[in-house]
Amino acid sequence: MIWSFLLALIAPLLSAVPATTAVAAYPAVVDSTSVSAFGEQRAPFAVRFGETTTDYRVMAMFALPGQHVAIEARDTTARVPEAPAQFELSAASGAAAPQGDGHWTWVAPARAGLYPVVVRNDRGDAVTLNVFVMVPYSAMRHGRVNGYRVGAYPAPRRGHESEYQRPPGFIEVTDALLDTHVSPHFTLGQFVCKQAGGWPRYMVLRQPLLEKLEQLLAAVNERGIDAPTFSIMSAYRTPSYNAAIGNVTTYSRHEYGDAADIFVDADGDGVMDDLNHDGRHTEADSRVLAGIVTRLEGEASHLVGGHGTYGPTSEHGPFTHVDVRGFAVEWSA
Repeated sequence: MIWSFLLALIAPLLSAVPATTAVAAYPAVVDSTSVSAFGEQRAPFAVRFGETTTDYRVMAMFALPGQHVAIEARDTTARVPEAPAQFELSAASGAAAPQGDGHWTWVAPARAGLYPVVVRNDRGDAVTLNVFVMVPYSAMRHGRVNGYRVGAYPAPRRGHESEYQRPPGFIEVTDALLDTHVSPHFTLGQFVCKQAGGWPRYMVLRQPLLEKLEQLLAAVNERGIDAPTFSIMSAYRTPSYNAAIGNVTTYSRHEYGDAADIFVDADGDGVMDDLNHDGRHTEADSRVLAGIVTRLEGEASHLVGGHGTYGPTSEHGPFTHVDVRGFAVEWSA
């Protein structure tokens, strides 16, 4: 009798919980030390978010406040036509409206921040989209976003206007978000500009760079090189910081959020591992990594970009620059 009474009391409360709200299947924020082993972590289905598609179990996506984003789930396994995969979507915030089987429209919240969106299939597999709603570029005033010094972006590069558009917005980064997964083996904190300052900070990051790093990491491990992640010496740089460190490049890809200076450091000594097994840490190790980049770009043309090799100095060990600028460039420094 008492159980029936209690159930009658809580039933309206349970039914009032929005169907689009759920805990993310892949933890949105984790301890960065959990990136301790390599495993590709792909789902048996792909999710399209706007113009970007992924089948990784976790991937960062980006939207502007109030943006309407089309989301689609598509099975990538062989299933009989009579039993197609069924999908459901849950969102931490924002409005998600179904548009037919495996299709939704998600409206981004008005406030900048992290808003995970999870898509599940009927077998319990899940893809977590860690969606960052950005502060629009138009919010920048006198080279600053909410007081954080960014600097000036030049007009699009002549002849490559589409590749050098000013960023649509900036990710608002707090110290609580640094361990957020932006892909299976990388966290947001690995890409933040090293510019001094308090919180929040602001940055640009593009999903194609994350995809390229994940595919490169898989290729490196297939070569027998133990790499649970890449050490990232430098990723996003504000135009202001890029100038302050003496970089005279007008159109540095670091400013556009799709470049990273990386090295393999499985032993944790802060220096590129001896990839060519000659007993030294030299630019030759960087060239081993660059060679894998070249082969990857030959297989994945949508990830083509620049890559350069760098030897050790008194300040750092050897490293390899990779980016996703949209056309191939190679150099050695």
